[in-house]
Amino acid sequence: MRVPLRRLAHSRSGDKGNTSNTAVIAYAPEFYPHIKAQLTAPAFKALYGTLITGAVTRHEVDGLQVLNFVAEGALGGGVSRSLAIDNYGKALASAVLRFEVEIPDALAGLLRGPAS
Repeated sequence: MRVPLRRLAHSRSGDKGNTSNTAVIAYAPEFYPHIKAQLTAPAFKALYGTLITGAVTRHEVDGLQVLNFVAEGALGGGVSRSLAIDNYGKALASAVLRFEVEIPDALAGLLRGPAS
């Protein structure tokens, strides 16, 4: 079954200059391998289209079931220089939760939130 990431994980963010930092934290250890396999650095960057102009680096924190993405050139030149409020780190962290992840049907009982 394909489900939005928001049903498998939550996100946290930070920003410094023109770089955004987004952590994706799995709600259950059973979800983490599926998120890790599918939410790659290229997939993360592709999700945002042209909003991220630089490199995206993914750091894996397997013991905590966390993926941390550092996106360079993601904030329109920097938070204090950009007129695009939607590009701030918190908006980017929220947007990643629309990414769809394929999981086995057997994990349906662990999903969080409404199906729609």
